[in-house]
Amino acid sequence: MSAQEYHRPIMVEEVLEGLAIRPGGIYFDGTAGGGGHSFAILASDPTVRLIATDKDGDAISAAEARLQPFAGRYRLYRSDFKNYAEVLQAAGIELLDGFLLDLGISSHQIDTPARGFAYMADDAPLDMRMDDRATLTAETVVNEYSEEALIRILREYGEEAFAPAIVRRIAAVRKTERIRTCGSLRAIIEASVPAKYRFHACSRKTFQAIRIEVNGELAGLRECLTGLLRRLRPGGRACVLTFHSLEDRIVKEVFRSMSEGCICPKSFPVCVCGRKQEIEIVNKKPITARREEVEANPRSSSAKLRIARKSE
Repeated sequence: MSAQEYHRPIMVEEVLEGLAIRPGGIYFDGTAGGGGHSFAILASDPTVRLIATDKDGDAISAAEARLQPFAGRYRLYRSDFKNYAEVLQAAGIELLDGFLLDLGISSHQIDTPARGFAYMADDAPLDMRMDDRATLTAETVVNEYSEEALIRILREYGEEAFAPAIVRRIAAVRKTERIRTCGSLRAIIEASVPAKYRFHACSRKTFQAIRIEVNGELAGLRECLTGLLRRLRPGGRACVLTFHSLEDRIVKEVFRSMSEGCICPKSFPVCVCGRKQEIEIVNKKPITARREEVEANPRSSSAKLRIARKSE
């Protein structure tokens, strides 16, 4: 399986420009997917080395095949990027010249019905695991979580206005039968929202919320991003691609906080807070995909790229 078959990388040129690749640099691709971005990083300079992770076994296989031309210059690990510290230790790497986090779901995961990510795949099992070694599935969340927990998840992770109504119907249905397929859950959602909101994508927010819960996508993201930024060499670059507002808000807040220096009141004669600026924000507003890319790959339309540079 090639990277193109597994996942079409988004904003490759913008990512390379944002990373400002250094000759001899060491880079970390925390979400390898099919290896598309990793390939571009390695191809940009023959002296660059790369460490890449992904928790999806299919992604690791696709990336391994894709990166063969660069044998000896990269190492792949099947791991969550949030385990970056132990991965870098295993690779014998202390500091990085740059890193990329592409926080989106891959095309392969969406387009493979058995993975259970797509709400339009009627007979697909409610799975949604990015790592098939994990035990928690969407079926477990939908059938076994309390109503209070489900409402919280739909509101916090999906920003779903009709969360209470959807959860009430889920609770009613699961009393008599277990909800096992994407089609069954979609039918419940469609029956729970007012008619004027009942269109083909009205299930998107609920499916997104459950997927985030299953994969723990937001848990520890703030701490991980902070830690990776502190692993950069002076002048090193960070590129983060987000695909929904919850992720983007966390990235924006981390970048803003770490780009601030002294926060003492201006009336203080000397600094007592001890804060130093750790990074510089390269793009004040997020970069979005060009029109040509969106037309060729509609999934890129929601992508936002934020870039930061480690202070000298």
